[in-house]
Amino acid sequence: MIRFPMRAAFVRNAAPRARVLGAALVLLGATQFAAHAQPPAKSAAAPASTLDRNIQPTPGAAPVLRVPKWTRTVLSNGAELIVSEKHELPLVAVNLAFVGGAANFEPSDKVGVAGFTAQLLSEGTASKTGDQLSDAQQLLGTTIGATIGLESGSIRFTALKEKLDPALALVAEMLLTPSFPNDAIERQRARRLVNLAQSKDQPNTIASNVFLKVLYGDLHPYGRVVMKEQEVRGITRDDVIAFHKAYFRPGRAVITVTGDVTAAAAKASVEKALARWTAGGDRPSFSYPAPPPSGSRTIYLVDKPKAAQSVFALGVTGPTRQSPDYYAIEVMNNILGVLFQSRLNHNIREVKGYSYGVFSNFAYGRGPGAFRAGGGIVSAKSDSALIEFMKELRGVQGGVPFTDDEIQQGKESLTMGLASRFSSVNATGGSIGSIYTQGLSETLFQDYARNINAVTSADLVRVARKYVDVDHLNIVIVGDRATIEAPLRATGIAPIVLLNVDGKPVVTP
Repeated sequence: MIRFPMRAAFVRNAAPRARVLGAALVLLGATQFAAHAQPPAKSAAAPASTLDRNIQPTPGAAPVLRVPKWTRTVLSNGAELIVSEKHELPLVAVNLAFVGGAANFEPSDKVGVAGFTAQLLSEGTASKTGDQLSDAQQLLGTTIGATIGLESGSIRFTALKEKLDPALALVAEMLLTPSFPNDAIERQRARRLVNLAQSKDQPNTIASNVFLKVLYGDLHPYGRVVMKEQEVRGITRDDVIAFHKAYFRPGRAVITVTGDVTAAAAKASVEKALARWTAGGDRPSFSYPAPPPSGSRTIYLVDKPKAAQSVFALGVTGPTRQSPDYYAIEVMNNILGVLFQSRLNHNIREVKGYSYGVFSNFAYGRGPGAFRAGGGIVSAKSDSALIEFMKELRGVQGGVPFTDDEIQQGKESLTMGLASRFSSVNATGGSIGSIYTQGLSETLFQDYARNINAVTSADLVRVARKYVDVDHLNIVIVGDRATIEAPLRATGIAPIVLLNVDGKPVVTP
């Protein structure tokens, strides 16, 4: 039998030790209590506060926005180069932007080939596999991203100043010698087929797609935003090669370099990296066919059985970004549906409790972008929410006058938020570059606050009446037809047309 003599000694001595420890703790506690119980030592009397908490403090003067400066030159191949120096950190952001996108260069029978091409630039070059390209970016501490949107495209990265030249060389390799391997094309195809299948079960995606289809139809590029399964399956490697050759041309490129670099050094680096990119390429005219004529106000109902909420998308075709009414529209829309305490959100979310949040926006484009209001609504309140939407849309047209507080908040949120557009090298480059890709005034940001503050209450009512056309409103609602159709009809707001998830009419027996 194994004995533990030390354990016996410990047990014999445990009780006395516990009594000693307990006494010590009691003594310590009493000492601390006595210390806290003593009145504080007398000190000099603190000055009486003069702050009256019943009076709202007067705000100080608004800070003055200092718009960064930049230089603009043209490279030997015809690409524009914009350089803005920002030397606070040893970082440089580069964006090769392209004027025009899928709406201008994508064949109507090859919807999606632009996105395919952009994604495949990182899948391999003449001398590197996709994995090697990824490793090269990691060693440079950067990520090169490529996208092609509806009316513009971009290849961009941010790197340390010392890594600028090798990062530019890697971009040039991806831009000029992509390999478009077949296995990568098939991976891209499989991913898009999965996304397409998933989108048919997502009410928000369905509402957005059907809304654009209703507004623009199949002939306008703004309505051809959703790939069909047969289009995904039909894109070939030859299609990708042809689009790449036609699209990525220096004549439509705006290269923005922002950060810890001089204009001369930036130009030398870019010229060297893109020396093999030969001149050519015209900018698109952005001449689009006219959207279908607006009909009378209609509810387009897409059935989503047993949906807990209905997704609303109400709107009409709107103005271009070049509209002279742009600033008045921005202030009006801020008050209507952008700010958290906007009229729509305050009423439908805060007062009625029908939604977690509703909104309105203008999707400005080089063509007539859409005005849209909407959000997710509790199914049982779909009819009541639609009544409130209509009330607020009519309200901004003069039914409910704009208050001075609303106008002030609507303006200040825009002017005070302007500084965020220059908060980083990426933001600065994107903001400056957008002037040239969207064909805007070079003094856009210097004049912005003045133009916003010049908007009057009468301007707000005028643009609301012009661009928020409630008589020709397209009202797309995705929800449980069995629950919401009869109450929606009972509102008398508009007749109901049934559509499927692709925006096609549903034939009912």
